[in-house]
Amino acid sequence: MTVVRTDAARAGIGLGSAIAVAISWSLHSSIVWAIIHGFFGWFYVIYFALTRPGGLAA
Repeated sequence: MTVVRTDAARAGIGLGSAIAVAISWSLHSSIVWAIIHGFFGWFYVIYFALTRPGGLAA
């Protein structure tokens, strides 16, 4: 289990980036936007949660 976690961290894959890519792909279906949002990671996830109905600002 620690080998998988270490390899993912070494590859630069973070939870925030993975969530951001999934959200972006479900909304835009664009690989370009998914890459951009994946780069911003948690910032995009928080922005998404604050700007959507039923998100954190509800």
